[in-house]
Amino acid sequence: MMLTTIAAAGGLGFVLVAIAVNVLQGQSGLPLPTAGGDPARVSATFEGAGPALRRSAVLAPLSWLCLTVFAAGLVALLWGTTPTAQAWALVGLGGVLLQNATFAIVEALRFAVADGAARDHGTVGGLWTLSIVLFGFNQVFLAAAVLGLTFAGLLADLAPAWHAVIGFLSASLLFLGASATPYRISRPHVSGLIGLVGWLGWITWIVIYSVVLLGS
Repeated sequence: MMLTTIAAAGGLGFVLVAIAVNVLQGQSGLPLPTAGGDPARVSATFEGAGPALRRSAVLAPLSWLCLTVFAAGLVALLWGTTPTAQAWALVGLGGVLLQNATFAIVEALRFAVADGAARDHGTVGGLWTLSIVLFGFNQVFLAAAVLGLTFAGLLADLAPAWHAVIGFLSASLLFLGASATPYRISRPHVSGLIGLVGWLGWITWIVIYSVVLLGS
């Protein structure tokens, strides 16, 4: 199988799994760390939520694997083009790896919050705050991934200029969302919507990049 096909399959696989995970999380009714909220309400919501968490979390490792394959395939394709493109490709790969590691911690913290809600409500507040901050700051790694792989693809003529515009806009919104994380700890904030739009842009960016790879 060609490298471009493998990278594209990884990108499209990530998008499909990410959408499935978000649908399952939405059906569970559990709040996401973007919502903020007081510990008492969070504790009441997460108490006994283990089965719902397992249904969505079981797919999370597959999404991280697919995203890594997508990014690594892109780096391999861009390697040997120009030193500048290679450097930006490494920035993108670093962002993907840091995103995966951070989000694994975020997922683990959701189980910790549920366990705290069932055993010791006093631990929920700190665990939930940590989830909010990690979830928010994780957007800077998404921004680095989009920015690096967009610049690299643009310099190597791998992707069209209009695709780069989507990438740069998404990276900017994700960075703004990450920077405003401290304002979302206790309550929802408009910056959460900014981050959501940036995330949707990032998903769209991956789909387009994957289609471009399939056609190359």
